[in-house]
Amino acid sequence: HTPDAIDGVKMSPATLLTKLNELGGNNGIGRVDLVESRFVGMKSRGVYETPGGTILLYAHRAIESITLDREEAHLKDELMPRYAELIYNGFWFSPEREALQALIDKTQEYCTGTVKLKLYKGNVIVLGRKSPYSLYDKVIASFEDDKGLYNQADAGGFIKLQALRLRTLGINRLKIKTDS
Repeated sequence: HTPDAIDGVKMSPATLLTKLNELGGNNGIGRVDLVESRFVGMKSRGVYETPGGTILLYAHRAIESITLDREEAHLKDELMPRYAELIYNGFWFSPEREALQALIDKTQEYCTGTVKLKLYKGNVIVLGRKSPYSLYDKVIASFEDDKGLYNQADAGGFIKLQALRLRTLGINRLKIKTDS
């Protein structure tokens, strides 16, 4: 779902990016100075200015935070460095990039909505986000009257189960120390 408006004003992708570059540039957003490892084995220094891209990234991540399931978001985050590396190294037409693209496209199926941002002194601050596909439910998240959707007593067994590996490790280490 391609971004299509700033402050409710619809515009083409090129016009939108141009406007975001102007807004971001005026607020010192999107300048990166880094040393990177090139594909051919050398280190190089680059200074990049991507104010519009930086703003779009913050807005997109804000929408993803309410429309992607936790594990879906984690998987996408794990794969994005590999995806970026493939493109950076010139493998746009590779089968592995295309396979990753299919997975990424699937995660974006319901990733649409509106984000309110504040641009201030080099910062992009998310003030709000909403989507018709939001997974956030304030009734469930309140842990109060959630109409039986979440029972806090269930957490006890979950916590105990999650801690099993740590309890086992602790017992093992204590036994080793006692036997020594």
